[in-house]
Amino acid sequence: MDRAALRQSRTAASDSAIHRLLEDFVVDSLTIQIVTTVLAGLAYIVGLTGIILPVLPGTITIVIATLIWAIVVGGWTSWVAFAMVLVFGAAGMTASYLLTGRRLQAAEVPMWPVLVGLASGIVGIFVIPFLGLPIGFLIGLYVSEALRLQDWSKAITSAWVAIKALGVGILIEFSLAMLSTITFAVAVVVHFVRA
Repeated sequence: MDRAALRQSRTAASDSAIHRLLEDFVVDSLTIQIVTTVLAGLAYIVGLTGIILPVLPGTITIVIATLIWAIVVGGWTSWVAFAMVLVFGAAGMTASYLLTGRRLQAAEVPMWPVLVGLASGIVGIFVIPFLGLPIGFLIGLYVSEALRLQDWSKAITSAWVAIKALGVGILIEFSLAMLSTITFAVAVVVHFVRA
């Protein structure tokens, strides 16, 4: 046997041994796509929760989950879905930010009492499980407004305006995130029906 034939037989033997070893660990493409889709769906739940409870990342989580899903799954359906989710996410975040900011500015409520309220809400989560976030937020917002205005009765009105402004922003962002969720769900169905 010449050297080339010997080298070729050794390479073939080692390739088949590596191939057999890898077959035990390789997961097929459909399984990876299903696992990625389930993980993206869980990220959507975290994202939607994060819009309502501003402690968690919301719309950004949804957009990133869709991007990763589109990369793994591939195909035109996933990329069209990602583009739509990106547009909905950008529109929701922008509208929420602008409308909340305008309403707070019109009521002459600065942003720092809202940030104090958010920080108090985070502390509240650890003090009172489940209800600590809203209770902490309300108390922090009210107390910071009362200290800012030097009037406890005006602070109630000012805090109420801030709560309504934040509520409108959250509602708009959540509505557009739900459109993203519907888009993702339709894309998942179309992708797996075609697979």
